[in-house]
Amino acid sequence: MPDLERLGQRDSWNGVRAVVAGFGVSGFAVADTLTHLGASVVVLGETESPEIAERAELLRILGADVRLGPGVATALPADAGHVDLVVVSPGFRPDAPLLTEARAAGIPVWGEVELAWRLRDTAAAGGAAPWLCVTGTNGKTTTVRMLDAILRAAGLRSDAVGNVGRPIVEAVMDPEPYDVLAVELSSFQLHYTDSMAAESAAVLNIAEDHLDWYDDMASYAADKGRIFERVRRACVYNVDDPETERLVREADVEEGARAIGFTLGIPSVGMVGLVDDVLADRAFVDERHNSAAELCTLADLDWDGRAGRSGGPAPHVVANALAAAALARAHGVSQQAVRDGLRGFRPDGHRISTVATNEGVTYVDDSKATNPHAARASLQAYDPVVWIAGGLAKGAVFDDLVASVRDRLRGVVLLGRDRDVIAGALSRHAPDVPVILLDDGETGPDQSQPMDRAVNAARRLAQPGDTVLLAPGCASMDMFSDYAARGDAFVAAVQRTKGH
Repeated sequence: MPDLERLGQRDSWNGVRAVVAGFGVSGFAVADTLTHLGASVVVLGETESPEIAERAELLRILGADVRLGPGVATALPADAGHVDLVVVSPGFRPDAPLLTEARAAGIPVWGEVELAWRLRDTAAAGGAAPWLCVTGTNGKTTTVRMLDAILRAAGLRSDAVGNVGRPIVEAVMDPEPYDVLAVELSSFQLHYTDSMAAESAAVLNIAEDHLDWYDDMASYAADKGRIFERVRRACVYNVDDPETERLVREADVEEGARAIGFTLGIPSVGMVGLVDDVLADRAFVDERHNSAAELCTLADLDWDGRAGRSGGPAPHVVANALAAAALARAHGVSQQAVRDGLRGFRPDGHRISTVATNEGVTYVDDSKATNPHAARASLQAYDPVVWIAGGLAKGAVFDDLVASVRDRLRGVVLLGRDRDVIAGALSRHAPDVPVILLDDGETGPDQSQPMDRAVNAARRLAQPGDTVLLAPGCASMDMFSDYAARGDAFVAAVQRTKGH
């Protein structure tokens, strides 16, 4: 039986029989890597499409056994013989029958992140590239991309990897080694990760989400907290979210690792925060006991010119920038690189992005706000606001959100499968706010029709000076292929209202 603990990227994996469960982006990367290393690979994927079929054919040419179709990933293949390893995609629940069967047979179950960590080239000159890791309910992708921009501004070969896009296993196998990796990790990915030891890590926030996957919030938070285990330099937490600090306190870190808080208030010693309009560092400067170092200003984060209209960047954007700065500073990056990286950064689409101003009403796309916590952060950046929301609630409730933002609401337009969940919270906590409840209607081939109706309804509620905000608080897959398609439909619908 192969000794998996001793195998790395410079070793032959000949004789290892691996099952890859799931054939998404990470599953393909895992199967490709293991086949390249010499393992015998069986891939099990439930979904089929022309793109997936093309990837499957490529892997078959390389020697992998790829099996696609409904039901193929419900159990270990009976004809696979002895299996040494299962590498699972993060969408699989821990109680999935295939994983239960594997564990009962004593077969190790890894995620792609675990495999990537084990495949780091520790024998390379200078060692393997360190990982700076980020998780949290909201803000992960933006923070990781900010961090990557800062690292690049410092002249380092960096990449934003993990849940943000490129699989980590591809990055660690890159023939041109990286200096450092900015790694986004979801709770699902962390659940299947056991040995990772980040140089530094951050938990941005913990809020209700994915309760269709987890039994309770405690289990969800515990998986998030795994990111702090074995950290070597800095555990970055949110001062305004005590749960993130608790996770730091409970983590088993290497001796000498520091707890670094970020706050939208004035930072105490050992923190980064705001002093007037300056992002300030009182954690990584020698004189931190009696002064702070300037990292950048709020104007450096004003990428779409909001300062003149609404007081500058949204608070959660500033918080993300502080977390990214803390991780970069822990890595030894200069103040200037933090400023230059953040100043040159541009957020991805569908993240609190101004679409247009029409008849005195500003339209903002934050389709990426897929849970109540993210929606609240968006809503708190605007006043007054017509809120477009709804979709798949994933077991979340909206009472606290509505109670906290009701005074900002001019009106609400609700669509999607779980629109009644939000409507119920509005009736309990904001009964005087006008609500337009759209039925499912028909989705056109371009997925635009439901959003046209929503935007037109919001336009009727809005007054000059208002913001119409798409911050659904829900996942999109009931009506759209993903949050980006939902955001694209919103942008297209807004453009069609101009001049009408």
